[in-house]
Amino acid sequence: MDVDAILADLAEHWVVYASMPFIAALIGYVTKRVAIEMMFRPIEFVGIKPLLGWQGVLPANAPRMAATATEMLTENLVDPKEIFARLDPEQVAKEIEAPLLRVVEDVTREVMEQYQPRLWEMLPNGAQQLLLSRIQAEAPKAIAKIMREISENIDDVLDLKHMVVTNLVRDKELLNRLIRDISRPEMRFIARSGIVFGFALGFVQLAVWALTKSPIVLPLFGVLIGWFTDWLALKMIFLPREPRRFFGFYTWQGVFQKRKDQVAADYGDMIASEIITIPNILEGVLNGPKSDRLFEIITREVRRTIDTQASVVKPFVAVAVGSRNFQEMKRTAARRAAELVPSTIHHAETYATNALDVRNTIVDRMRKLSPMEFEELLRPAFRQDEWKLIAVGAIIGGLVGELQVLLLLH
Repeated sequence: MDVDAILADLAEHWVVYASMPFIAALIGYVTKRVAIEMMFRPIEFVGIKPLLGWQGVLPANAPRMAATATEMLTENLVDPKEIFARLDPEQVAKEIEAPLLRVVEDVTREVMEQYQPRLWEMLPNGAQQLLLSRIQAEAPKAIAKIMREISENIDDVLDLKHMVVTNLVRDKELLNRLIRDISRPEMRFIARSGIVFGFALGFVQLAVWALTKSPIVLPLFGVLIGWFTDWLALKMIFLPREPRRFFGFYTWQGVFQKRKDQVAADYGDMIASEIITIPNILEGVLNGPKSDRLFEIITREVRRTIDTQASVVKPFVAVAVGSRNFQEMKRTAARRAAELVPSTIHHAETYATNALDVRNTIVDRMRKLSPMEFEELLRPAFRQDEWKLIAVGAIIGGLVGELQVLLLLH
């Protein structure tokens, strides 16, 4: 086709040609938005398993994503021994003293009434109160001792990795937000970059179509726009890791790397408010794989306290119920205390949250991460399945390009 023919065709179909960069920009934007949503939605698989359907990349890989996030958290940001050493055992005992004393009284009365109800009723009020008072007086000291032992041996009581992974796998929406909330500007960048890159490629598409009029050009460029803009946007989020000057005057740094301070603040807020929380820690301690160790510590300390403080009435009770029954009573009291005492800890939640200071610890540590370590905070969410997202962008771009051909030729 000679130049005059090309110019004549441009003049005759200028609206079609003028629309090409804008359609290309639309392809770039739409493919990015679809790719972003496909990372997170749907939460559960929709379709016919195993191949006909889709589940968001993050929810579909929740165990792996959670394990990766937890590894970063526990190896680089949070040391359980360090943060639990910040708890003052005496202050914890003081915070829970009122509910603790009620638990002690309830357990004592419950056990006595279970094993020897008539004996308990026959004991003079003074003897009952003396026993209760002596055990209650010792309870805060016992709790302080228990807290001190837990703090010094936190790895024997709490499996932090198991706790975090369990919560993230159980709540896929939380896993989504953990990634999405800290990367919203990056997601916006991906979508907007599609417009810019697509618009620029649209001019190349325009020129090639004008020269060739080949039906393959528009679908091919649609595929190219969808694929290349997805690939380039993902690269520009993370690279370069350090600011680098291009063409002698333009400086660029990966969008995610550039926001390190803000990401650290957002990530610290979310971890401290939704993941490493006192309720979650308590659940991990009470129901986690190392929970037996906690009950062992509490049971041992309760039985020691009973032995020490029940001396005033112990001979009378032992004679009345028998030494064997007395030992069983002691074991029952220890078991019930081990079941009930942990529930009192929530009364110290405000103190413990402030003392552990998880949020500021994470923020400070994140800001000290190397660029490569920092990249690993978000990169795993894209790495394994990013080819799927890029492929989807290419397919959508190709389909739109084919639609353009049909409109132009018919």
